[in-house]
Amino acid sequence: MPDNRNYLGIIKLALPNAKIIHCKRNPADNGLSLFKSFFPARGHYYAYDLCEIGKYYNLYSDLMEHWHSVIPDFIYDINYEDMVADQTEQTKALLEFCGLEWDNACLEFHKTDRPVATASAAQVRRPIYNSSVQSWKRYEKHLTPMLESLRYG
Repeated sequence: MPDNRNYLGIIKLALPNAKIIHCKRNPADNGLSLFKSFFPARGHYYAYDLCEIGKYYNLYSDLMEHWHSVIPDFIYDINYEDMVADQTEQTKALLEFCGLEWDNACLEFHKTDRPVATASAAQVRRPIYNSSVQSWKRYEKHLTPMLESLRYG
């Protein structure tokens, strides 16, 4: 869950052998994805304001940098764009971090019958696709408030 980033310190204390997987994505693509989504639950009010999305992303980025500095080797960063470009190798590296064996079913995650109750429910029923990479560029002129508030680097 995305908000788990707020609790990584307590997770480390309670479950010292846990594995934290942090999926990173291009900030502009991430922000666009948030802005296009409807969040019926409370707590995601920032997602309806482009400037707030940029500021929120900056805070999230700062917090993840903090966790990396105080609990090194606890968090595995995986880049969305790298996963899309090379699912097999990225999955193998992720499984190695988790101490798990390779299984070809990992490449067929979209064939599961498990229920999915997230904003990405439709996407997880498809094989990995790359049309969301750099998708923000199609809307660049409309995303100015977000792009100006994002701190890259």
